[in-house]
Amino acid sequence: MLLFKRKFLPAIRAGEKTQTIRLWKHRMMRTGQRSYIPGAGGVRITVVEAVEVDSLTDKDALPDGFATADALRAELQNIYGERLAAGYQAFRVGFELIAEEASPSKESVGR
Repeated sequence: MLLFKRKFLPAIRAGEKTQTIRLWKHRMMRTGQRSYIPGAGGVRITVVEAVEVDSLTDKDALPDGFATADALRAELQNIYGERLAAGYQAFRVGFELIAEEASPSKESVGR
């Protein structure tokens, strides 16, 4: 499960936020994996790769919902300050919403 602050959910649901930077001791997800974002729904993980926070560019920040790399780094500092100081590895996690599979209608059951 991927948890997000409530302020990010509208952009995720609209398909505007398609990645997140997470700080972990080791890789916690893999490409192709399915996961769930409460308030947004099911997602498929499209990429998981190690990144250096100091090397993030404005282009890297856009799919994360930030206008600049500095704004993204400020948010990471706010959320992960202790982990950044402790040297945790940053990972770019790309994702796409997946349509929920429709359950069979009552009429088609048993045919």
